[in-house]
Amino acid sequence: MADPDAPATNPGGVTISTGSAERAPFIYFDGVSCFGHHNGAIQIELAANLLMPVGPGVRVDVIQTGHIRCSPAAAIALREALDKALAMMQQGQQQPTETIPAMKN
Repeated sequence: MADPDAPATNPGGVTISTGSAERAPFIYFDGVSCFGHHNGAIQIELAANLLMPVGPGVRVDVIQTGHIRCSPAAAIALREALDKALAMMQQGQQQPTETIPAMKN
């Protein structure tokens, strides 16, 4: 187990506070409900589907799960990170899967 009091390694010139990572919220979303800009800030509203039982059926409500506000430079950095993550995922899916050999007794 890592020592929580040990200084964190420096990943590319950015130092992340050791006490902040575990307190940051996880934001799940199924899509973007709307977006725009105001006074130079990018605005993006994240939304998720909420399944609501209605009698024997189900109704789908869309709820806001997050509000992104950032500078244009931060939006570009986010877009680049998403593009790289998608490329990593596609590359991983294209690799042939190895067959696990059967155990011999």
